[in-house]
Amino acid sequence: MNWSITFAPLLPVPVLIGLTVLAVALIVALLFRRSRGAFIRAAALAALIGALFNPILKEEQRESLANVAIVVLDESPSQKLADRSKQMEAIRSDLETKFAKIPNLNIKWVTGGVPSDTAPPGTNLFTDLNAALNDTAPDRIAGVVFVTDGQVHDVPKSAAALGFDAPVHTLLTGKPDEFDRRIEVIEAPRYGLVGQSREIQVAVRETGHAPSANSGAATLKVRREGQPDETVRTEINRNVKIDMPIPHTGTNIVEIELQPVEGELTTANNRAVVAAEGVRENLRVLLVSGEPHPGERTWRNLLKSDAAVDLVHFTILRPPEKQDGTPINQLSLIAFPTRELFSEKINEFDLIIFDRYEHRGILQLLYYDNIARYVNEHGGALLIAAGDDYASPYSIYKTPLAPVLPAPPTGRVLEMPFKAKVTPDGQKHPVTKDLPGWNAAQVADAAPEPSWGKWYRQAEVTPQRGRVVMSGAEDKPLLILDRKGKGRVALLTSDHAWLWARGYDGGGPHTDLLRRLSHWLMKEPDLEEERLIASAKGLKLTIERRSMEDKVGPVKIFGPGGDSSNVTLDAVPVEAGVWRSAIDVKLPGLYKIETDGPDGELTAVANAGVEDPREMSEVTATDQKMKPIADATGGGVFWTKPTSVLASATDIEVPRISMMSAAKVMAGSGWLGLKDRQAYLTRGVKLTPMFTGLAALSALLALIALAWWREGR
Repeated sequence: MNWSITFAPLLPVPVLIGLTVLAVALIVALLFRRSRGAFIRAAALAALIGALFNPILKEEQRESLANVAIVVLDESPSQKLADRSKQMEAIRSDLETKFAKIPNLNIKWVTGGVPSDTAPPGTNLFTDLNAALNDTAPDRIAGVVFVTDGQVHDVPKSAAALGFDAPVHTLLTGKPDEFDRRIEVIEAPRYGLVGQSREIQVAVRETGHAPSANSGAATLKVRREGQPDETVRTEINRNVKIDMPIPHTGTNIVEIELQPVEGELTTANNRAVVAAEGVRENLRVLLVSGEPHPGERTWRNLLKSDAAVDLVHFTILRPPEKQDGTPINQLSLIAFPTRELFSEKINEFDLIIFDRYEHRGILQLLYYDNIARYVNEHGGALLIAAGDDYASPYSIYKTPLAPVLPAPPTGRVLEMPFKAKVTPDGQKHPVTKDLPGWNAAQVADAAPEPSWGKWYRQAEVTPQRGRVVMSGAEDKPLLILDRKGKGRVALLTSDHAWLWARGYDGGGPHTDLLRRLSHWLMKEPDLEEERLIASAKGLKLTIERRSMEDKVGPVKIFGPGGDSSNVTLDAVPVEAGVWRSAIDVKLPGLYKIETDGPDGELTAVANAGVEDPREMSEVTATDQKMKPIADATGGGVFWTKPTSVLASATDIEVPRISMMSAAKVMAGSGWLGLKDRQAYLTRGVKLTPMFTGLAALSALLALIALAWWREGR
C-alpha cells in the first residue's frame, strides 16, 4: 500500500489563490486588532478554503519491478587476441556470481561487436546496446557494464545521448602495458591511368615500448603484381612514399608487409593492401560513315553520350565519282584527311568503325593495309557496321582488309522481316548475354522469338573465323566477334539497329548491345569472354572463371608464403559460361591465381585477410576511450588484474558490486555501483475525498458557530 494526498479543486486555481490571500489578510487584521475568536475564525476560513481545494486521499496498490543491469560482451576480432577470450569468460562467470547475490536485479547479457555485412567498420558496442534497449524501460536500468579491451569506436560524446540515467562501467580485458606495431596508410590512390604510376604514403605506428634491440627501426616488404618483392627500411612514425604502378585496367593491388618483431601483440595488422582501379585515358574512336542513311547518327549519338570516348566522325558526302561542275572553292565540305588518319595517326585510335562504307576510291589500298596491320600488330579494334553495301561489288571485303575480316559476303541481301536472336555462343558472351528482352530459357521452352522489334535487311555472309553471337534472317550470322592477331574485329551484317533506337515495333536494347560491342572491342575487362576473377572475404577465397568453352581446367593458386596448390572448379557452371568455386585459405595475404586460356595464360589476384581494417588498426587495450562516458555517468573503468603474479588468465580480480539509491559517484577503488531505480507497477488506485457531504458541512458550521459564540462573550 502507498498513501498520498491529491487535490481536485472545485473552483479555478487562480480564484482559490485569490480567496486564500484574502483570507490570510483577514486573519492578520483580526489578529492585529486582537479580536475575540480570531483563531477560531482562522480555523473556519482554513476549513472553507480546504473544502474548496477538495483534498482526496489516494491509496495505490503497487507491484515492485526489478532493476535491470545490462552487460555488453565484446566479441569483436580483437578480443580473440592473446588470452582475452578466456579473460572475458572468467569475468562473466564472476559477474554472474556477484549479481546473483543482489535481490530484485535482472541481468540482460548482450553480445556486441560481432562482424557482419551490414555493420559499420570497427567495434560498435553502443549500437548493439541501443538495440538491446528497445524492450527495456529507461527508468528500470540500474547500470551498464561493458566487458571489452577498450577499443570501442562509437562511444557517445555526451551522457544525454544514451537515453537513460544510470552509470556506465567498463571492465577491461588485456593488459595496460601491451606492445604492438601496425602499418597506417596515410595516402593511397583510388584510381590511376594505365601505364602510369601513383604514390602510396604509409607510416609505421607503435603502441607501447618495443624491446630495446628493435626500437626505432622497421622493415617493410612491398609486393607488386608481376614484379619481385622490394624491401624498404624506415623508422617509426616516419612517412614513407612507395611507388604504385598501374599496369592494366581493373583492380591493381600492392601489398605492404611490416616485418614482425618479438613481443608484438599480433601480426594481423602488419599488412596493408592498397587497391587502385586502372582506367584508360579517354578512348579515341574514328567513325567513318559512308552513304548517308536513316540510322547514320545512331553510332554517333551513342559514342558522343559516353564521357570516356573522344569521337572523330567523318561522313563521305562527296565521293570522287560525284562530279557536278561545282568549283572546289565553293564547296562547304571538309576534305577527308586520309593520309593523316590512316597513315600518321592511325595507331592513336582505340577503335575504327566503318558504318555502311563502300570502297569508292576514297581510301587507297595502302590505307586498308595500314588498318589490317593496326589490328594484327598494334592490337587495334575494327568494327564493320554493314548493310547491303557489304554484298555490293564495292564491298570493303574486296580490299586488303579482307584478311582480318571474319566472314566474306555471298553477294546475297536478305530483305525480309526478322528478329535478331542470341545464339548458344552469344548466351555465354558478355556482349550479348542477358540482353534486355531476351530470356534464353523462355525462348527455348515456349516463345520462338525474343520480345524486341523486327529488322528488315541483312547481308548474307559465310563465317570463317570468330564466334557468331547473334543470328538474323534464315538464322544467318548477324553479329560475329573475332580476335585477330593482337586486335579484335566485329562484323554486324545489318544496318537496321537504328530501328531499335527509334522504338519501331517496340524497339530493342540498342544502347546495351552497341555500347557493350564497342567496349568489348576496346578491351574493357568486364566484357572479356575469357576471364579469371578472384575475390576474398576474410579468409574465404572465391574464384570465378568465364569462358566460351564447354569445360574449363583447374586453376593454380600461389599463396603469400610461396606455396602453391591446384583447385578444380565446379563441374557444372553456375550460369552459362561461368564456373565458380570458393575455398578457405589459412594465411592472410596476396593470392595469385593462374590458369590456361585459349589465347594464353589468365591471371587474377585477391587479398585475403582481415575484413575490418579499422577493427585491427588499434588492438592494444586502453582505458582512454571509455573513460569520458564513464565519468559523465558516474561510472568507472577497471583493469581486471590477475589475482597474483602467477595467476592464469582465468584467475582475475573483478570489482565488488553495490546497489545504491541516491549517490552521484557510482564507482571507486575496487567497487562499482548500480542505481536502485525503485521502479514499480501500479495495479490499483482508491480515491477517498477528505471533505465530503454532511460531515464536512457540519464541521464548517460548527466552527462558524463557535466563532460567533466566542465573540458574543
